[in-house]
Order: sequence, then structure tokens, then C-alpha cells
Amino acid sequence: MIQTVVKRDGRVVGFNEEKIKAAIRKAMLTTELGEDEALICKICDRISFSGEERMTVEQIQDMVELELMNSPRKEVAKRYIAYRDQRSIARRAKTRDMFHEIIEAKNNDITRENANMNTDSPAGMMMKFASETTKPFVDDYLLTAEARDAVRSGYIHIHDKDYYPTKSLTCVQHPLDRILEYGFIAGHGESRPAKRIETATILACVSLEIAQNEMHGGQAIPAFDFYLAPFVRSTFIEEVKYVEQMQGVDLSHLYNKEFNDYTTMKLDGLTGEERMLHHAINRTVSRVHQAMEAFIHNMNTIHSRGGNQVVFSSINYGTDTSAEGRCIIRELLNSTYEGVGNGATAIFPIQIWKKKRGVSYLPEDRNYDLYKLACKVTARRFFPNFVNLDATFNQHEKWRADDPKRYQYELATMGCRTRVFEDRYGEKTSIGRGNLSFTTVNIVRIAIECMSIRDKQERIDAFFHRLDSVLDIAARQLNDRFDFQKTALAKQFPLVMSKLWNGANVLGPDDRVESVINHGTLGIGFIGLAECLVALIGQHHGESEEAQALGLRIVGHMRSRANEFSEKYEHNFSILATPAEGLAGKFTAKDRKTFGILPGITDKIYYTNSNHVPVYYHCSPRHKAEVEAPYHELTRGGHIFYVEIDGDATHNPDAICDIVDLMDRYNIGYCSVNHNRNRCMHCGYEDASADLQTCPKCGSSAIDRLQRITGYLVGTTDRWNTAKLAELNDRVIHK
Repeated sequence: MIQTVVKRDGRVVGFNEEKIKAAIRKAMLTTELGEDEALICKICDRISFSGEERMTVEQIQDMVELELMNSPRKEVAKRYIAYRDQRSIARRAKTRDMFHEIIEAKNNDITRENANMNTDSPAGMMMKFASETTKPFVDDYLLTAEARDAVRSGYIHIHDKDYYPTKSLTCVQHPLDRILEYGFIAGHGESRPAKRIETATILACVSLEIAQNEMHGGQAIPAFDFYLAPFVRSTFIEEVKYVEQMQGVDLSHLYNKEFNDYTTMKLDGLTGEERMLHHAINRTVSRVHQAMEAFIHNMNTIHSRGGNQVVFSSINYGTDTSAEGRCIIRELLNSTYEGVGNGATAIFPIQIWKKKRGVSYLPEDRNYDLYKLACKVTARRFFPNFVNLDATFNQHEKWRADDPKRYQYELATMGCRTRVFEDRYGEKTSIGRGNLSFTTVNIVRIAIECMSIRDKQERIDAFFHRLDSVLDIAARQLNDRFDFQKTALAKQFPLVMSKLWNGANVLGPDDRVESVINHGTLGIGFIGLAECLVALIGQHHGESEEAQALGLRIVGHMRSRANEFSEKYEHNFSILATPAEGLAGKFTAKDRKTFGILPGITDKIYYTNSNHVPVYYHCSPRHKAEVEAPYHELTRGGHIFYVEIDGDATHNPDAICDIVDLMDRYNIGYCSVNHNRNRCMHCGYEDASADLQTCPKCGSSAIDRLQRITGYLVGTTDRWNTAKLAELNDRVIHK
């Protein structure tokens, strides 16, 4: 006898035979003979008593069809089947409409969910078809009812949900030395260890590209300068040997000669060994420069994920003080400054300068000259961003200035903000680790639901009570996803689970990854702190000290709960200042539909990213730093501080230095600088006009307007979704 019914959305409800009667009756009323109540009751009784205790809607409907076909009213069966088909088509209509929009390459928030992806290409369209049809499968079969309801009600957002069934991880910091020293096998190809700088940079590209296809997030190299420095020396030795061959002399004593720097110089007036030495140095620097050019070019042209997307890549550098390391840094920066192709700004890799007192920040530091060059490059090309190794929470007790492998103890960040450093189950490091998955909490919705409580303290107390409930759901959902991910086999990720992830080298192809992935992190993100505070007390944290205190209390509470979840579930839980892109408008749209337009809360079509002061709020860079800095220590899963500056930054690299000084002064972990940069696609003309429509040099209207969307660059806003375009238009200069 049927007791319960499993609905199409996965919910289990009590069996109600009246629904069967209503469906049969509706079909009968469309026939000439009309309704037959006795037959309806007879069919319902037979189904009710002959069915299993739990059945799905589809199984019950199949039984109705059979009973009608076996009855004297076969014409009713035909009408019932037709009606059922119509209902099925109606349920699929939304998917059909979405597919048509993808097919027709329409600009909308579905096709423009991620500005780094080209969904207009065949591969991009195919990936979007897969993405949008996979998400309902996850809802129906992989999420608990609790998590599914929280998603549908707008309390949480599961990032990269379309990749959920693949069991893939989000991202990893590549230990590139393992690749360069030992090579790797991936697919049908095999790569040998590198011997020269050109090979090393190609292997770096290939490593990033292959791993991008095995993961659903970004790829990073934590110590680009340290990893590639040895190949500057091997390239130099190769050039010396070439001179030996050409001149018929023995210069082997130069192979390991120490240099203060690899600096090029004219050979006029030089003779003998000095001339030969500097010829080899000049050739080495030239090859390093070309290798850096090739690396940047490849990272902006090599596509991953079926040809849909260039690799979402990042590189960290700045603290290698050896002559070879400095050569890598200098030529990388010079190549970045020159641009790619016809002088275009490179979108990838996201470059990150490691700021460290005593190494790469103060005038007396060995790499200070390169730091100044980095600021000059940022003023023109937006990159590098800056990570502050001097921030109290970014320091490592094992770091020593004289340690040649000190990079192992330096924080490296990734993409638009992802941070992995602390590890409850191993060495504190960024290398060979990454985020496993993350889920964002809509703290604005929780605050709006408490607005009707008139007493302020009661309102705030109610908010924290509800926040705890949602955080519990997010933690359980992330733990469930981990339990699903850990069942993956190492052979599903041939490179990541052999050369890149810490500890994976001991895994056999058919071993589960469970024993190694717990070194990664599970992130709980948040969005809209500013709007949340307005809902609770009428002001955001940029406007009042009271709001700032409450904001810090909220995020601090989330941090404490993450620590509790780490203990309870035995994972590395962290709090992430979510880089909302596609999500920026999703939460808001749902909340507007439920609560209407609320001034300062839902009156815009986007929520402010994480803990940022709203983009439209006029304040100085210093005030913005004072407000946002304390949140960086609380958001160990990732954060970013940015400043909008006006004018042509290329003429004012000191403005970049001023922002980095704010990092140092206010204990900020990671920052970037936004400014205007336009480039004519035809003649290469560049300027910093606020709204350049026509090139003053050649008259072309093909203007490339470079903008930063969440932490990475996009050369055109055509791929931005509606919410992020609205946010871009609201951005004000901080001065």
C-alpha cells in the first residue's frame, strides 16, 4: 500500500489519492462520455493497495496509464497520456528557453555568469549546456533536503555547483620545482625535466593548463622567481659554452661565477674574457626576456576546458634576491610593461608581488629597485597586485632571510583573493595545497528578516541566532561535499594527484584521494556586509563606528564558528570574503522579489562584495583602508583591498606605492589598484579618459576598455553580467 510519494524535486510527501482522482477526472471531462466516478474510485483503490510503500510520481503515473488502458475507457488513457506529455513539456520549457538563449549567443546573466569564459564559442556553448543541466541534477540527487531548501530560499549559494558531480577540487598552488626537476606524464604525453629557461617556462604553462582541466577553480605558482632562477644559470652556462665553441677557449671557470646581477651592457671597448663574459650575459638576459614574453603570451592564448577559457592563472614573485631570481623578476616585469601582441595588456596570469620588509619594500632592501619597477608596471598594466608578507597573520615563524628555500614559508595568494596558509593537519604553507570548495552565506537576507523587530538589541540578537542556523547548514553542506570528493580516485586527476597536491605522490591510480585532500580548505563566504548593517542599524561600516563595530562582530563570529566547525568535522574551515561575480545579482534579485525595494539594501541590483565599503561611497583611500583592514585577519580564506584612482596612472607610479604603504600601515593582507585604461584595437593608442568612444589618433571606435571585475582583468565589458555592469557604473574615485 502506498504511504509516501517522492516528488520530482526530491521531497517526500504523504500519499494523497485525491490527486490521482483529480487527474483522471480532468482527462475524462475532455471525452464524449464524460466523468465516471465509480471507475475513478476503482482505479484509485487498485493503485493505492497494489503500489509499494514508497513510490515516485512517475511510477504512480505509469500505473494510472496502465489501469486506464486496461479499462473500458481507453480514450481517457490517450487523453491522460497527452496531458502528461504536455505537463512534461511545460516543465522543460525553462530549459528549452535557456538553451535557445545560449544557441543565439544572447547577452544575459546566464551566458555572462563568468566574464573569463567565452560562451559564444562552440566549446563555450557546450560547456554552458552541461553546466545548466548539471545543476538540477545536483539539487535532486547530491544535496540534502536541508541544503537544497537553503539554496532555493536564497540563504546560501554553492559555488561551482555544476562541477559538484566531478568530485574535482577548486584550486592548487603548483610546486613547480617538482615538475621542472622530474617532469610528468599526463594523458598520452610525457614531459622530461627542464634544462633551459625556455623549456622551464613552457612546462610552467603546460602544468597550469593541464591542472585547469582537472579542477574547477584557478591555478597558481607560489614562487615563480625561485622556481625559474636555476634555469637562468643553466642558460648562462649554455651561452658560455657556445662562446667557448666559437672562440676555441676554455671558459669553464665562468660556469659558476657569482654575479651581483645580470645586467646587459654594450660590448664596445671590451676585449678578451670580459667581452666574452658580457656577451654570454647579454644573450642570457635576452633569452630570459623572450621566455617571459612567451610565458605571458601563452597564458593569454592557450585555452583550457575544451577551448572555452584561457587558464585562470596567477604567479607570485618578488622575494628571490639572487642574481638569477632578480633576472627572472626584472624581465617578467619588463615583458608585462611592453604588453602582448600589438601592445595589449595581458589579462593573465594575475601577477602578485610579495611585499616583504628587508627584502622587497624598503629603500635599503635588495629588491627595492624591482619593487619600484613593479609599481611602474602596475600603473600601466594593473598587475602586479600586492600581497603583504609583513601582515601579522601572513608571517611564518620558520622564515629566515638566509634560507635559500624560504619561499616554502611565504604566503602565496591566488586569483582574485584565495588564501591558503594555515593547516591543522600539516606544515603551514601555501605550496601544494588549495581550496576544496566553498559556499557563500547571504547575510543580507538574514538581516532583512530581522528588520521588523523594533528593539535594536533584540533585532541584533535575533540576527545572530538566525546566522548561526544558516552557518550550521553551510558547514554540513561543505562536509557532505567533502565526503563526496574524497571518494574520487587519483587517476581521475592525473597531474594534480601525482605531482601537485601534497602527499599525492604515494597514491596509486586506483587509490582514493581521501588521505591527502584534508590539507585543503573548505570556505564559508559572505556577501553584502554593508547592506546587512544598513538593515540592522541603518548605516554601513564606512559611515559610523557603531556599524564598524557590529560588522567586525559579525565577521568575527563567523570566524569563531569556522574554528568550531574545524574541530567538529576535522577539516580546515575558513572564512572567505567572497568575490561575488555571477552571485552579485542573484541574491539581490531573490531578496527584492521577496521583500521589495528597501533603501540602502535592495535598491540596487547588486550587493556589495564581502566586507568592502560600497563602491558608490565617497571616501579617501586612507579611510577605506582603516575600515576594511581589520577584516583581513578574520577572513583567512581570502580577501582583497582595492582603491580606485583617477588620472593617467602611468605618469604617477608613486600613487601605487602610496597604496602599498597603506597595506603596510594598516596590516592589510592583499591589495590591488584600479584605474582607467583605454586602448585602440586598431592602432594601439592608449589613454586614461573616463569614457573614450573614438580613438583620437586613427578615428576607430574599437576601444578596449580594461577593467577589473572582482580581482582579475577583463579586456571588454561585453562579457559582464548586468549586476556587475551596474556596480562598475557606480564606482567612485577614492581621494
